[in-house]
Amino acid sequence: MTLIVALDASSSACSAALLRRQEGSPDEVIARFAQTPREHTRRLLPMVDEVLAEAGVAASELDAVAYGRGPGSFTGLRIAAGVAQGLAYGLDRPLVGVSTLEALALGGHLRHRYRYMVTALDARMGEIYVGAWRVEDGRPLALMDEAVLPPERLVLPREHEDHDWVGLGSGWALWDQMPAEIQASLNLTVTDVDPAAEDMVRLAVEIFAAGDAQRPHDAQPVYLRDQVAWKKTERKARS
Repeated sequence: MTLIVALDASSSACSAALLRRQEGSPDEVIARFAQTPREHTRRLLPMVDEVLAEAGVAASELDAVAYGRGPGSFTGLRIAAGVAQGLAYGLDRPLVGVSTLEALALGGHLRHRYRYMVTALDARMGEIYVGAWRVEDGRPLALMDEAVLPPERLVLPREHEDHDWVGLGSGWALWDQMPAEIQASLNLTVTDVDPAAEDMVRLAVEIFAAGDAQRPHDAQPVYLRDQVAWKKTERKARS
């Protein structure tokens, strides 16, 4: 049996979920989700306690701890990473970081059977965090590197332009700033959806099974904007 708990605070929502996997049975997921702006620190651990209690599982029985590694709210990512690292250290368990953009795509597929998706989160400062996905065998496959960019610079992966695309996430509230070809390519956009631990824990169990979990002190949130700034600095140093 495999037991993994996941938690997320990458957006205005706060969530936690526990997955129980037993051979010969469907995965069981118990989840909590709430819109709690500015209350993540207060709500996150109680949510974890609730899903453990409902499952009748002690924290010491967990095989791994997962969290939404980003991209997303800088403060929220730090809160989730800190709580997850604290749990993993205390339990001497590995930590699994899960992409918030991939979790959005998995949620879109599980609930609505979408297959081609562009997930985008509002990054503030006139930019979006974005990724593009194709679902195969129930798992989102990345069609582009996750990026932070102005909405007017968004392009679809060329080899997949002719498919029925769906836009998911708060970044699509900037629809009027998207290029005309993007607007013409999307059948549907849904802005009122946030990353959720319920989807992250389903991704985390596969990462864990593949042996790709990390030691707690090696795990780092993914901010993307910091990576862009670092690359710009590196290019200047080389020139």
